[in-house]
Amino acid sequence: MKNRTKLTSEQLFRKSIDEFKAAEKNPIVVVLDNVRSMNNVGSIFRTCDAFLVEELLLCGITPKPPHRDIQKTALGATESVQWRYEEDTLQVVKELKTKGYKVYAVEQTQNSIALNNLQIDKGEKTALIFGNEVEGVQQEVVNFSDDSVEIPQFGTKHSLNVCNSCAIVLWQVLCKYL
Repeated sequence: MKNRTKLTSEQLFRKSIDEFKAAEKNPIVVVLDNVRSMNNVGSIFRTCDAFLVEELLLCGITPKPPHRDIQKTALGATESVQWRYEEDTLQVVKELKTKGYKVYAVEQTQNSIALNNLQIDKGEKTALIFGNEVEGVQQEVVNFSDDSVEIPQFGTKHSLNVCNSCAIVLWQVLCKYL
């Protein structure tokens, strides 16, 4: 029978904050466009840490650290993940495009790319925009993005929590670089 003993923290070889900051990051930037929930923001910080994301950009009404409710779900990831706040999401997208990022709005649109069909070259720099829990990514931001990508869904809701969406999309994109 296969040994399935849970690993200890020491066996997981977790990076210290200094090791994390010094580590080579994946060429992925996550942009939060008016995400309201502090718990969602904290959870996305943790996801960005888990996948060695280059930067997390908090835009519009997205809350920013330090805040107890963000810290509660981030579990210290606000200290490891490089992040910054910018007022205007559209301006951030324009900036990322001038820096050579291919920008994808994670949104259900006409002609969006199913996540499983997304093609990314290993050397490509990628920016992923996740939107407000009710309204999604602003239409003007979708319009200015290079493309839109959606997670195929088969139930009645066709809607996932922004944290879940972020984790699914980041994992799928990261697999393109592995």
